[in-house]
Amino acid sequence: MRQEYPRFSDAEYARRHRALGALMEKNGLDHLLVITDHRAGNAPQWVTGWPGTVEAYVIFRPGEKMWMAVEWVNHFPLARKMCPHIEVHWGAHHGLEHMIRELKHRGAKRIGVIGPLVVAKYRQLEEQFQVVGLDAEYVRLRMIKSEEELDWLRIGAAMSDAGLAALLAGTRPGLTERELGAIVESAYIKHGGTTMIHYIGVTSMARPHIYVPPQHHSPRKVKKGDVVFCELSAVWWDYAGQVLRTFTVGADATPLFRDLHATSEAAFDAVTKVARHGATMQEILDATGVIEKSGFTICDDLMHGFGGGYFQPIIGCKSRMAGPLPDMMLEENMTVVVQPNVITRDHKAGVQVGELVRVTRTGFERLHRAKRGLFRVG
Repeated sequence: MRQEYPRFSDAEYARRHRALGALMEKNGLDHLLVITDHRAGNAPQWVTGWPGTVEAYVIFRPGEKMWMAVEWVNHFPLARKMCPHIEVHWGAHHGLEHMIRELKHRGAKRIGVIGPLVVAKYRQLEEQFQVVGLDAEYVRLRMIKSEEELDWLRIGAAMSDAGLAALLAGTRPGLTERELGAIVESAYIKHGGTTMIHYIGVTSMARPHIYVPPQHHSPRKVKKGDVVFCELSAVWWDYAGQVLRTFTVGADATPLFRDLHATSEAAFDAVTKVARHGATMQEILDATGVIEKSGFTICDDLMHGFGGGYFQPIIGCKSRMAGPLPDMMLEENMTVVVQPNVITRDHKAGVQVGELVRVTRTGFERLHRAKRGLFRVG
């Protein structure tokens, strides 16, 4: 965090580059393109340290200096400063064409692509080269975290926890949902963090009207007797935490919200009890059965991979499946969010509980330090 612009160690980038080289060899590729396009795609940041902004087109080949074109022109000086080990160019609004010329100069024939491209741009590549899409392979590389990546995720978790602490301390009747969002952000922006999400739901416990925190804040004002439930992710350079909690305002929880919250906590404990290296998806699904036994169901996915993307395993519960169970097992150093969003079956009330955890050889590690529980503020 003391660095002007944070970077992983040379050894960590070398590990990633070796993994990409092995991927190229497996697929018979002579070059690899790593892309951010239209502000989508985080692979260039993982490979180079540059967060991509509008466009970043990276040419990678093991043992050679990487080549990158970026947009816009005012982004170019910072990209060059943050990536002195890369040949950085301004794309001049024709970054793809510049990249194609560079590939032809290098004699490229069969290339791999990681990252999103609009259809017209993808077709431009296909007109010149054999193109192999490698997004699924990239996701597999991101699912297992290195020790350095886990450290960065702990920073993202700490910033997310700070946002939660600020929300608990600052919520009071009369504030709007929008003002609550500003309170959350104020806790970590000053430390270099940015916002991935802050979903905040506010509703009356006596007459609840929402059961999952909405993705956009409304001007609705907090009132005494409300319940607030949230999902917060602050980001440290593409490494975010995710913490989910529920609290009441100026009143104790009603019996319904006590039951919803107790069920959510029980589901979190049941799932994390079976979480370990080698755990099957059926074990995890079976552990969610406490939700139906209590007469409730869920809205949001109960578990999902996290840290560089929204990954498998994406699992619901028996009464709200998230599609077929993934054909996989948990592995050591996967990071997943366990987040029982337990709701009433009539979809009128709900709570949020959970957080990002690391899968270990024998169980799980909490990456967050935020206290658990059904809190009361005001």
